[in-house]
Amino acid sequence: MHISNKCSIAVHCLVFLSEYGEREKVTSELLSCSTGCNPVTIRNILSALKKGEIITVKPGTGGAELALPPEKIDLYRICSVVDPEAIDKMIGIHHSPSPFCPVGRNIGNVLGKTYDTLKNNLIASMKTITLEQILADYHEVLAEEKNKKS
Repeated sequence: MHISNKCSIAVHCLVFLSEYGEREKVTSELLSCSTGCNPVTIRNILSALKKGEIITVKPGTGGAELALPPEKIDLYRICSVVDPEAIDKMIGIHHSPSPFCPVGRNIGNVLGKTYDTLKNNLIASMKTITLEQILADYHEVLAEEKNKKS
């Protein structure tokens, strides 16, 4: 089970925006360099984050900023905005079981309730993780990195 790459890239962009968005103009090209992703991919993710009212993007020459304080942005919101099917991709039933086999014919109904419980628990857990916490983890890693160099 893994979180969609789009979700990880979106979190990366939001951490970058939080760190640098007030001091400099953050563009898709700059985020592309930081993430190692194509600028078109970044623009698509930024567009989804804007539609989800997580960021604002200045018209014209661009530049993105957080639209909400980090404590108001949770991981589920980020992921569901950039990849609405992320949870279903993580916890899903295979698509082509045999209709001729009793197990194959019924496995979707058997697992459906269990998987719905898993999805609901995952969503609830993701809603408890905020960008604020992710930024705290980022700053902790930076401090550890600095201490290793000293």
